Amino acid sequence: MGDQQEAKRLFTLDEARALIPEVKRITQKAYKKVQRLTGDAENLPEDSGTDPALRQEVNNVITDWLEAVTGLGCDVKGLWLVDFDSGHGYYCWKYPEHDLQHYHSYEEGFSGRMRIL
Repeated sequence: MGDQQEAKRLFTLDEARALIPEVKRITQKAYKKVQRLTGDAENLPEDSGTDPALRQEVNNVITDWLEAVTGLGCDVKGLWLVDFDSGHGYYCWKYPEHDLQHYHSYEEGFSGRMRIL
C-alpha cells in the first residue's frame, strides 16, 4: 500500500523551469485532444445538452493530464494551470506560456500573479 503522507515537493526556480518543457509537452498534447473533441479547449461544454460519451472522453483526457502533471510533483490549480511550490508560494505557469515567468503567494492565487524578474 502506498504512503498517502508523501512529502510535498518543493522547487527552486531553476528546478521548476527545467520541468516546463515536459509540463508543456504533456499539457499541449491534452489541450489538442480536448480541442479536437470539443472545438474549444478553453471553454469546455457544460453538462446539459452534451453527449455523455463526449463528456466522458473529455474528462478522461483531463484526468490523464492532471495525473501526469501531478506525478511530476506539480500542483494543478485549474484547467491548463500548473503551480510549482517554492516553499514560500508558487511559481505559476499557464498553457500556452513559453516559460515560467510568474509567481504568487499561497494566499493570492492566479489573480495575484507577479512577474519574476
